[in-house]
Amino acid sequence: MQKLSVFLGFVPWIVFSVVAGPSSWMWAALAALVCTLVLAVPDWRRYRAISVLDAAALVFFAVLVVLALVLDRATLQPIEDRAQLLSSVVITVVAFGSLAVGRPFTEFYAKHEVPQEVWSTPAFKQINRVLTAVWGGVFLLNAVCDLIAVSGANTDLFNWVIPVVAIVVAVKITAWYPEHVKNRIAESTGAHEASRPPAQPA
Repeated sequence: MQKLSVFLGFVPWIVFSVVAGPSSWMWAALAALVCTLVLAVPDWRRYRAISVLDAAALVFFAVLVVLALVLDRATLQPIEDRAQLLSSVVITVVAFGSLAVGRPFTEFYAKHEVPQEVWSTPAFKQINRVLTAVWGGVFLLNAVCDLIAVSGANTDLFNWVIPVVAIVVAVKITAWYPEHVKNRIAESTGAHEASRPPAQPA
């Protein structure tokens, strides 16, 4: 699986996280919604399907945009104060929810990188369960950081340093783990073949 294809699914959420602030979250939601459409429309045209991340982003950011248009500033204050936390919670629920129902969200991207005959193999399933769990952990960590930042803690550390480091680690795992599993299977297959007795001549 190419790490870039997975990372693209996070772009709208990253855009929202970077742009959202006390007075800019509605523009951040609009920008994230546009990014989601830019990513989802080509996928729909090509595969007649979109990723669960894009589906969740379309709903979440569209709802935020509508709320910003129809509600007054005082009513929107709780959302304004916790916009980044809300987005982190939503994407965490999406990631672990996809894992709980047996449809890890990374499978959508992985299926575009490998032949269809491997989609049902144990290795393919294992790789995507692990990678989805890794990214779910990153999203959960980001949600915790957002919660701590809302309480007034060191905002640079919890808004930037920890989340960025976690994302970098997850990207590296996404690039490394599939190859690690493939190499382990190849080594296991080679050892099994080497242990078989030679065929007896007829």
